[in-house]
Amino acid sequence: MSTIASSAPAKRRGILSIGRRGAARLVAWACDPHLSTVLVVGFTIAHVVLWTAILTQVKAAQDIHFDVSEGYAWGQKFLWGYGKHPPLSGWISGVWFKFFPPVDWATYLLAMVVVGIGMILCWAIALRVVDRRRAFFVLLMVAIYPIFNFKGFKYNPDLLQLVTLPLVVLAYLHAFEKRSIRSGFLLGLAAALALMTKYWVVTMIGAIGLAALIHPQRMLFLRSPAPWIAIATMVAAMIPHLDWVRQVEYAPFRYAGDTYKISSRWESLQLAWGYVGHNVALLLLPLGLAAAVLAWGPRWWASVARDPRAFVKRPWSLTTNPGVRRDQALNIWLIQAIVAIGPPIGALLFDVYIKTDWGISLFFLVPLAVIAIPALKMPRVALVRLAAIWLVLSLVTLAAAPQIAIASLPRDANGNFAHISYSQLARELTEVWHKRFHTRWSEVVGFVDVAEQMTFYSPDHPLPLTPYEPWPSGVTSMEEAKRNGFIGICLVGDWKFDRCEAWMKDNLPNAERIVMSTRRFFKGNIGTTTRWNVYVMAPGAMK
Repeated sequence: MSTIASSAPAKRRGILSIGRRGAARLVAWACDPHLSTVLVVGFTIAHVVLWTAILTQVKAAQDIHFDVSEGYAWGQKFLWGYGKHPPLSGWISGVWFKFFPPVDWATYLLAMVVVGIGMILCWAIALRVVDRRRAFFVLLMVAIYPIFNFKGFKYNPDLLQLVTLPLVVLAYLHAFEKRSIRSGFLLGLAAALALMTKYWVVTMIGAIGLAALIHPQRMLFLRSPAPWIAIATMVAAMIPHLDWVRQVEYAPFRYAGDTYKISSRWESLQLAWGYVGHNVALLLLPLGLAAAVLAWGPRWWASVARDPRAFVKRPWSLTTNPGVRRDQALNIWLIQAIVAIGPPIGALLFDVYIKTDWGISLFFLVPLAVIAIPALKMPRVALVRLAAIWLVLSLVTLAAAPQIAIASLPRDANGNFAHISYSQLARELTEVWHKRFHTRWSEVVGFVDVAEQMTFYSPDHPLPLTPYEPWPSGVTSMEEAKRNGFIGICLVGDWKFDRCEAWMKDNLPNAERIVMSTRRFFKGNIGTTTRWNVYVMAPGAMK
């Protein structure tokens, strides 16, 4: 009995000893010039694997978001643009799915790989501003930031900016320091790559330009060849895409002008307020947890009881901090401040539509901007605490993922969950086509949220064509659809249903019409019945 009683404290001491050794090793590796890279890459891989598993389970009750299937459809052909957007997101999707099957988990893995590369780039940026201890703390904050986990579930041009925009910032800091022809060339390439992702990146490029003009060392930078080589390189790299823009009669700009119209100043105010509130709310988690671990000390509750301000004052110091490069920190503060306040103010002044998701790529510098404050102390134990919080949050979320999937199901008045089964429809329509024509189903006509899902989920991966679209993606055409035959799909009850039906009747008067229904089932939960009007046009039937 006494042996058993004495062994329990010994086990606890053993566990504590292992924990202390692990914590010491984590801090040592994070601060080591050689091992820190290994630690960061290993940590990022763990984050990618964990959150791919989490998202695959959390989203198991639904098909992928149509933004993701749209990117998959674009990737079927490598063009210089895809109607609405520049081509980079489509190219990457096309390359990715040459190595991975078109299944749900592969899309979540793609999203997390993009996020993971963005995390490593954020760490590389931090190394140019702060010491390695602070840089790893920044990486941990970024990993906890919901944009880099839960909110990063759908691969699209917005998410891809988490790679291209950090790359631009990194290239700018390098060019600002080196002021060489080579650094300017790299900055220009990075800027062109960002512009090939989404034109919204001009907000960040503009913020970098303003930061360069405001910075006290601006003349050293502006008198060097770096900024001018960067501009020339960016323009030269963009020429093929700009030629495509001209050929399609500036379709991306017509799309933006037609889609994101503002009806009133009040609507503009509501959108800007929603944008600010949404993105501030997302930042509260990493900033709040970082503040807690930095202020946490031995018997902190006793200090707070004596002086309520103690918890707030603890992380700050007035001594000189050699761990922060103030010239580069100023660049980060300027860029983040400009890019934070510029878009909502511009949206209000010029009545421009602004979506909450457009902020996904614009606040990744906030953790670094905070940690780069010279007066902020960075105790070694803070790294261990924040790493432990990341691990616990990730593992708890992984364990709860199946329950989250069920609890988050949207339901109708009858209690049935409302996710539409596009994948079921795609399989059934593929069978319909094969039975009738014994050939590959090569084209599908429908609005984006339907047609692109058929492209992803059908084994034949038919290319999508959208009715009435003045800015087509270019992956197929009506002429090809007429020659190869196609299936047109209208979702009954959708707000676009009448327009869809009108297009089908005007263009397919002799098509075979089928009414189909789908229903999703998930772990004993029954989905609502979805009805579809389907129009089958045989190959060569249209002249």
